[in-house]
Amino acid sequence: MQSLSKTSWSAKKQSQKLADGGADKLDVWSIFTPANMPPDAINLGQGFMNWNPPEWVRDASAKAMNSDVMSNHYSHPRGRPRLLKAISSHYSPQFENLTRENRQLRPEEIVVTAGANEGMYAALLAFLNKGDEVICIEPFFDQYLASIIFNGGKPVYVPLHPPEAPEDGSFVKRTGADWKLDLKEFDAAFTDKTKVVIINTPHNPSGKVFSPEELTAIAEICTKHDVLVLADEVYDCLTFDGTEHVRIAALPGMWERTLTVGSAGKSFAATGWRIGWLIGPAELTLATLQASTRIIFCTNSPLQEAVAEGLELANEKRFFPDQIEAYQERRDVLCSYFEQLGLSFTLPQGSYFVLVDMSKVKVPEGYDFPEVVKGRGRDFETCWFMAQELKVVGIPPSEFYCREHLQFGEKFARFAFCKDLDTLHAAGKRLLGLKKYIQ
Repeated sequence: MQSLSKTSWSAKKQSQKLADGGADKLDVWSIFTPANMPPDAINLGQGFMNWNPPEWVRDASAKAMNSDVMSNHYSHPRGRPRLLKAISSHYSPQFENLTRENRQLRPEEIVVTAGANEGMYAALLAFLNKGDEVICIEPFFDQYLASIIFNGGKPVYVPLHPPEAPEDGSFVKRTGADWKLDLKEFDAAFTDKTKVVIINTPHNPSGKVFSPEELTAIAEICTKHDVLVLADEVYDCLTFDGTEHVRIAALPGMWERTLTVGSAGKSFAATGWRIGWLIGPAELTLATLQASTRIIFCTNSPLQEAVAEGLELANEKRFFPDQIEAYQERRDVLCSYFEQLGLSFTLPQGSYFVLVDMSKVKVPEGYDFPEVVKGRGRDFETCWFMAQELKVVGIPPSEFYCREHLQFGEKFARFAFCKDLDTLHAAGKRLLGLKKYIQ
C-alpha cells in the first residue's frame, strides 16, 4: 500500500484556526529556542528562572507524594481543598469590595487550572461564541491570540504608546508608567460584538503597572460596554520601587464582571509546575470550571499541596518582600549594562522583563539571516544577530503586535532578568560587545 504523505495531508486538512492563530509560521519561541542558538549562549529570552523553587515548597511536594495516598490521584477539578483555602486566605484582603459580612473568598469563587494560560483558554472557551470580539492591549502575550481564535473569537488590538525617543538619539531611562493607553482609542475599539477585554498588569513585556487612575478609567469603559474582563495578573507579586498593584476586580462595579488570573509558576519560581488559578464570581468560575474539566479534568495533585503550603507560609517566611528585593537587584544589574551602552530602556515597574531600544544598533550589511527571520520585524534580525555573535538571547517584541502596529515593537528587544546575578553579569559583559555596532 502506498504511504500517504503526512505533510501533504496536513497541508490539506489543517484547521484554518491554526493558520489564523499563527500556526502557519514558526513562532518566536520556536525560532529563538536553545536548539537554534549557540550552545554557550546565555538565554535572557524566555521567562523562566535558573534556580529552584524554595526548598520548603519543594519539600511540601515530596511530603505530599510520600505520605498522602490521595495526593497521587485525581483531585477535584476545581482544585484541592487545601489550596482553595490557601488562595482564599492569601487573596481575600485584596478584594475589599466583596459585599458580604465574611469577606473571604469562597471555594466556588476560585478554580485551579493547569497554569494561568490554560485557565485563560478555559475562560475564553466558556464565554466566547463565534464572532465575538476580544480586545487585547498591545504588546500582548502571544498565547492570547491563539486562545481567542481557537475559541471562535476575533482579536481587536489597541496599542500602548511607547515613550517618544529623543530626536538626537541620546540616552534616556523611562519607566513602565511612560507607556500610555489612549483611552479614546480604547473606547472606540468596542463594538456590539465585544465580549471580553484582557487587561495585563503588571504588564509583559513593558513592565508597566497600570495606575489606580488608569484602571478606574478602563473599568468605567468596560462597565459602560458591559463586557467580561480577564485580568491577567500573574506578576502581581513582582512590583518594584514601591509601585502599587491594584486589582481591577476590586474597583467599583468590577467584581461581578472580572476573572482574575494568578500563577504559582511566577509566584514561587516554579514555571514547570503548571499551577494557576482564576478568582471571580461563582457563576464565572463555574463556567470556566466546566470548560477546564473538558480540557484537563484536573490539575497536578501533589504540586497543588506544595503551592498551598507556599501560600500558607509566605508571610511567616517574608517570602514575597524578600523576593521583590532580589528581583529588583537583578533588574538594576542588567539595566546598568544598557546604561553603559547608552541604549535607552524602560525600567520596569513590575514583572521580570526589560524593553531596550535597539534603534542605534546597526547589524552589518549583508549579514546572513536564516529564512525564518527574513521578512519579520527589524527586531527579529537584531535579536538573531545578537544571539549568534554576542551569544545573548533576547526576544523580538514585534511578535506581540498585530501586523498594522509592528512599528511600535520592532525597535525594541525584550530581556528577562529572572536569572541569578552571575548569569546577568556574564550576559551584561557580552552585551557590551554591542558598542562597535552602535551608531
